[in-house]
Amino acid sequence: MRVRPIQPGETPSVLTVLGEERRLHKELGFWSLTAIGFSNILGSGWLFAAMFAAQTAGPAALLSWVGAGVLCALVALVMVELGATRPEGGGTVRWPLYASGRLVGTVVGWSVLLSVGGTAAEISAIMQYAAHYLPSLYHNGRLTGSGLAVATGLSVLLTALNWFAVRTFAKLNNLVSLFKVLIPVLTVVALFLSGTHSGRLTDHGGFAPYGYAACLTALAGGGIVYSVNGFQAPLDFSGEARNPRRTVPLAVLTGIGLAVLVYLGLQLAFLFTVPDSLLGHGWQGVNFDSPFGQLALVLNLHWLATLLYADAVVSPGGSAYVGVAIDARHTYALAKNGLLPRFFMRIDPRSGTARRALVLNLLVIIVFMLPFGGWQDIVSVMGDMYLLVYAASAVAAAAFRAHDKDRGLPPADGQVPGVHWIAPISFLVASEFVFWSGWHHLRLALPLVLAGVPLFLLLRRDEQGRSTLQELRHGAWIVFHLAALTLLSWLGTFGGSGHLPAPYDSGVVGAVSLAVFAWAVRSGTAHLRTAPVTALPTT
Repeated sequence: MRVRPIQPGETPSVLTVLGEERRLHKELGFWSLTAIGFSNILGSGWLFAAMFAAQTAGPAALLSWVGAGVLCALVALVMVELGATRPEGGGTVRWPLYASGRLVGTVVGWSVLLSVGGTAAEISAIMQYAAHYLPSLYHNGRLTGSGLAVATGLSVLLTALNWFAVRTFAKLNNLVSLFKVLIPVLTVVALFLSGTHSGRLTDHGGFAPYGYAACLTALAGGGIVYSVNGFQAPLDFSGEARNPRRTVPLAVLTGIGLAVLVYLGLQLAFLFTVPDSLLGHGWQGVNFDSPFGQLALVLNLHWLATLLYADAVVSPGGSAYVGVAIDARHTYALAKNGLLPRFFMRIDPRSGTARRALVLNLLVIIVFMLPFGGWQDIVSVMGDMYLLVYAASAVAAAAFRAHDKDRGLPPADGQVPGVHWIAPISFLVASEFVFWSGWHHLRLALPLVLAGVPLFLLLRRDEQGRSTLQELRHGAWIVFHLAALTLLSWLGTFGGSGHLPAPYDSGVVGAVSLAVFAWAVRSGTAHLRTAPVTALPTT
């Protein structure tokens, strides 16, 4: 049985935290966890990413999908170790707090709270696709008044569906996930049977008509990172899983593998079935408002187009359904961290769900839809929030290992072989993905995240124990890293000024990231060395 550090100021409410944690119902098995992860990955991205990736990199976009799958698997292995060795509801929010202190925990927690907007993006996507039948819902890239009303009603419905027991949630999600995988697979088969065009991987400028560097741009600009993102969902349910050390790792990796196979099939189907008449200006000239739906109409597959427009509501709806559940667990964890009042930590004893957190998240989702209104506007900021959590988790895994080694403890049950080198690579990958998302997005996202620093100072007023200066010293790496990424993004070639040319811009980001990772692990080890410890089990 492992023990966990208790942060200064938390001790009076430790028993309350444990009492609420024990109310979580451990009812999720391998297939339910896999369905949660797969459903969270396969949202609105599959309807657009194949076209945008082809526009950006041509047939070489296939390499981008493989690369994204491999890199996300590396990041996932780090988070799998954390989920297996320290299973806890909303663990992705809790681990950075334990490993790096309250400054990092607050900044990461703040970004997670902002990332609730990702669910708002899926709901906005549903409105956009539904406008094919009800044009009054969406106009000029934004929700109309009636569209906002319907989106709000849908948000309430998704919250209500998550209101009941986790077993009910899992069963309903299994059905939605089955439908979500059948439609993309059917799309791939139907498009290939309609007839393909030979030479598509070499004609129209060759396999990499825009250069192999375009594969990197496609990761962010083509929507590939956003599409594969969400694999961590089973980890947020590790506190509610049966035998989490065995089922959670398998569920995460299985979800990634299945999703990447589906995306590769969709990319190949798009590349091989677009009519030659649309390729007069190369792959960059192919442009659809609804890629697979309109492609099906061009190929006279009207039955498929009808099905696709229907699924364009179901797929984002399934992701939003899972997103509401995940957001509630994150908000529950933020309340445990002290970033939100303990009031939102309450677990309903009958259903085992965090109902107060669900209500708070419903309000946040609606607020995000008000100023943005459009899918792309919301998503452009949300992706970087997720990547920050991945980077902080890599630091946490390495810091926990280093601290255990310093104390002479044996390896913890559930440790993943190779994480000592996978963790720095994961941190590097997450940082590069943030950088590749481009200056246009980062100039909005990173200052929003850095707003967590004054929030930390504000919340410190009622804290006792560890000094604010000590917390700032242990968490300074995250402030420096975010500021450095912002500066390098402005200097670089991914939407920046170009003063730092490619590929040197990505190289500098990589070197800075590895140096910051080493700094972060040392700081985390120092934090854990001085953190009070109590014999509170994590399982």
